[in-house]
Amino acid sequence: MDINDQLQHIRQSLGGTIPELFLAVFFCVFLLAELIFVKRFGKEKATSYLLNLAFAGSLVSLVLVAGQWNAAPSYRFEPLLFLDRQAVFFKILVTMAWAFTLLHVRILKYDFPAEFHALLIAAVAGLHLLTMATHLLSIYLSLELISISSYLLVALSPYKKAAEGGIKYLLFGTASSAVMLYGISLIYGLSGTLDITDDALTVGLSNNSDLVVTVTIVLTLAGLLFKLSLVPFHIWTPDVYEAAPTPLVSFLSVAPKAAVVLVLMRLAGILPVQFFPVLGGIALISMTVGNVAALWQKNARRLLAYSSIAQAGYLLVGIAAYSRFGFEAAVFYTAAYLIINLAAFFLVDLLQPRQETELKDYEGLGRSYVWISGILTIVMVALAGLPPTGGFTSKLLVFSALWESYHDQELTWMLWLLVGGILNAAISLAYYMRLPYLLFFRTVRAEAVSTNNSASGKLVAGLFLVALLMLFFSPEWLTRWISSF
Repeated sequence: MDINDQLQHIRQSLGGTIPELFLAVFFCVFLLAELIFVKRFGKEKATSYLLNLAFAGSLVSLVLVAGQWNAAPSYRFEPLLFLDRQAVFFKILVTMAWAFTLLHVRILKYDFPAEFHALLIAAVAGLHLLTMATHLLSIYLSLELISISSYLLVALSPYKKAAEGGIKYLLFGTASSAVMLYGISLIYGLSGTLDITDDALTVGLSNNSDLVVTVTIVLTLAGLLFKLSLVPFHIWTPDVYEAAPTPLVSFLSVAPKAAVVLVLMRLAGILPVQFFPVLGGIALISMTVGNVAALWQKNARRLLAYSSIAQAGYLLVGIAAYSRFGFEAAVFYTAAYLIINLAAFFLVDLLQPRQETELKDYEGLGRSYVWISGILTIVMVALAGLPPTGGFTSKLLVFSALWESYHDQELTWMLWLLVGGILNAAISLAYYMRLPYLLFFRTVRAEAVSTNNSASGKLVAGLFLVALLMLFFSPEWLTRWISSF
């Protein structure tokens, strides 16, 4: 490719990354707007205006991403990025999580510094790039952009525990990043390429012993496992979820997972067969560790943190099944989990706004706040994977995909993963039902509560309820999108 072709390819690539360019420009504009607004309107009004500006930016970004749905699948800055309907779908999920996080901040009246919104924009830009990444270098750089933004977001939080949580987040993130970089260097040494769409990568790895390939894959997955909160890179999760403000935790619990799931699906197409038993083992261990540890939690956000570790394990089940049905089930599970988890953190925060979210503080609130508590109960039922909610549909799909793959391939580890996943789903009932029990079957505590009973909060809670029920009674509205990839 001569220089003219290179320049033309760059122009075409820039034209195909309009949402990402918008986020980059919006990030700079937002920082400038902060300086102007604070000086002109004062800190209090400026905070409100900047929140509105960030929310408007999220809606514009959503429109730009949706406009890419019918774009022809093609490379951007070949071979670094690839845009197809899969990437667009996951970018929509990420952008919706961002928009809802800002809505959460507005309804619960959080007072965040303007830097919070700017860093959130940078994190979303990194997530957008990660969904399109088809080169180990672009995957790594996207993860670093997300990670650095996340570290700062946690550390900037106006809470006493935020510094401790931020340091733990940084230390574990740095370690996983270094391990991943070492794994990438091994892949390059074994195959001579970092392009995950290049057949030379698969051939180069396959020509080595199973031990070498397995170690290389595990090391390379470290950064992705960290973002998914999977064992053994899960230790930071409970502390960060407890230390950071609930809207931020809500975003970090779903958006990075959505982008990383797509990366794992792309890797599944090129890595050797050793990749899938490793994924299956990590999924089973993560489900078990998350569910068992959650049984002893006394804080709602820590409980949801261990829940997210277990749920990430379920996400991997569909990918480990290694079939089109399995991949589609994993995408459905990701979308359903995003809705369910955003709802869980939002409703927990509505009942105890900006509090430590100790479980004992929720005792008896269900009798006074029936609507919010009732929907929170349904959300817990969805997380447990029971009907009639989208949680049941998503778990049914991933386990069905695994069962089908077991029949086709007759691999024993798939059967063990299936049995372990079902047993873990049963174990999770013990802690998912604890919060509904406290809400409705315990007496009201003497201390005064400051539940947010606003009409906007109830309306958003109602919309979540509709979405959860639709994912059970009419899941085809989502599966049609997924099948069109």
